[in-house]
Amino acid sequence: MNDPYGVFGRGYVHRRRTDPRIAALIESALGDARTVVNVGAGTGSYEPLGRKVIAVEPSPVMIRQRPPGSAAVVRAFAEHLPLPDQACDAAMAILTIHHWRDPGRGLAELRRVARRQVIVTWDQAVMARFWLIADYLPEIAEAERDLTAFDAIQAELTRQGALLNVMNVDVPADCHDGFLAAYWARPEAYLDPAVHASISSLAKLSPARLEEMTARLADDLAGGRWQERHGALRDAGSLDVGYRLIIAEAG
Repeated sequence: MNDPYGVFGRGYVHRRRTDPRIAALIESALGDARTVVNVGAGTGSYEPLGRKVIAVEPSPVMIRQRPPGSAAVVRAFAEHLPLPDQACDAAMAILTIHHWRDPGRGLAELRRVARRQVIVTWDQAVMARFWLIADYLPEIAEAERDLTAFDAIQAELTRQGALLNVMNVDVPADCHDGFLAAYWARPEAYLDPAVHASISSLAKLSPARLEEMTARLADDLAGGRWQERHGALRDAGSLDVGYRLIIAEAG
């Protein structure tokens, strides 16, 4: 199996931690599910307690970072889940669909193995307005146009006969997780190479481009230009930067 996380997945366990407020939304979305398959499970963030969890993850780099006591993990891809039909009450996929080779087939697999699907992804149109992308890294918005769009995920689930409920996932200013827009109120974090390494869309950029972005942002922070444009964000407790929670069930 090809393992893209062999390049930029190291250190995920330290930076990509469960945020309890986002976890509470996911727990609620899982409803009364007793058995859950976590597809694209990574290092185990957001795996619910008190339920039987089966983790599916293709990357050995990620699997090795799963802490002791984590759910049993099967090395497999979303497009070929090694489970029988309706094996679980719910299937969860948290910030992973953009890494799947065939999202349509992966979503069909979620529907095949579980009656309920709980998906966290993002709306690219909203994310493109996030200051880090709009002001410093517009190429990320361009690159993400080639990913499975938020609208396409909804359309595919609807085509497969699912009933959908979509919720905004507002990101807390002190978010514990370290995904792309987690530091919207803490711009200094984007100067840290360790932060870059734990965000796939940043880690995929060339070192020269990351260095250029870091230098520009550092200069804008030192000169007060970032504060002039975005300083009011520091007073907000949370922000909608495009993340969405999709709950789908058979119609």
